[in-house]
Amino acid sequence: MRQFTLPDLGEGLEEAEIVSWYVSEGDHVVTDQPLVSVETDKAVVEIPSPASGRIARVFGAKGDIVKVGTPLVEFAEGVEEDRGTIVGELGSGEHLPAAGISPAPPTGPQRQVFPAVRALAHKLDVDLESVAPTGPGGTITRADVERAAKGMSEAGGAEPLRGMRRAMSQRMAAAHAQIAPATVTDEADIDDWPTGEDVTIRLVRAIAAACKAEPALNAWYNSGAGERRLLARVDLGIAVDTEGGLIVPVLRNIAGRGVSDLRAGLDRLRADAIARSIPPEELRGATITLSNFGMMGGRFANLIIVPPQTAIIGAGRISQRVVPHRGQPAVRRTLPLSLTFDHRVVTGGEAARFLVALKSDLEQMS
Repeated sequence: MRQFTLPDLGEGLEEAEIVSWYVSEGDHVVTDQPLVSVETDKAVVEIPSPASGRIARVFGAKGDIVKVGTPLVEFAEGVEEDRGTIVGELGSGEHLPAAGISPAPPTGPQRQVFPAVRALAHKLDVDLESVAPTGPGGTITRADVERAAKGMSEAGGAEPLRGMRRAMSQRMAAAHAQIAPATVTDEADIDDWPTGEDVTIRLVRAIAAACKAEPALNAWYNSGAGERRLLARVDLGIAVDTEGGLIVPVLRNIAGRGVSDLRAGLDRLRADAIARSIPPEELRGATITLSNFGMMGGRFANLIIVPPQTAIIGAGRISQRVVPHRGQPAVRRTLPLSLTFDHRVVTGGEAARFLVALKSDLEQMS
């Protein structure tokens, strides 16, 4: 008997949710045959068999959360090879520093709960950690539990976070605790753009130009080692809103690609992200991120940076506004811009220069 465990899924991911099994106990499999699909915060990933042989046992069912290193299947016989499967492994030329922090255990005074009140909470399916105590000395009373149960009934049933939303919650909380964010904003006058101009492509090209003018924001920061790495190539994360949650595929080498190639790459990434079929390697290694939230609404935003990146650009809703033009006030089409940067490693001057370069490129006619 030999067990195969959930392999390293990359980018510091520690767990995944089982979506579907492709094999059953007793099945004979061959090397690289799909065993199971699992969902991470990024995508649904198929886990291939590392060897040929007969499946003696499968561990876990659909919807179970499994940790990296825990058993997935057990082979009974005929195991021919084990190549140490790593799903979505980056090429040897690409390296992504480890990032993220572990949440600290909760602290604070312990709440007092009498056995009868605890039994009532269990009966009413009330989480005592969510109940505000009103009794003497921080004691939770029957009335407190009943009040919480009534509030839950009025609010509707609880829905556990799964897949992307669960991982997004964890990653955003870690990023918020780790980053020292600061945001600067401005507006680009785009009234001179040709009719039908591709807004996203213009933003992508402008970000490439701004990274060239001020490289400090196209960087990774390893806070544990206290090391900053300036990156020559701009690999742009594109935030895509999907039904299951936010997903950020990566558009590679944006400074070295033409307009048609960028548009084709964007269309493919967006379609794959929405279909949840995007390869794991296309979700890792972003050096800076764009959130074009203005397609849905909003002007400016304080965005969240995901380590080890040091900056994220937000593009708001295009609208007509009165702005100075050739020394006179005029009604012009403007594009709101937000730049959130990690102030631990990026200075205010660097951020301002980046934003000026971004705005300047966008205000060109073509």
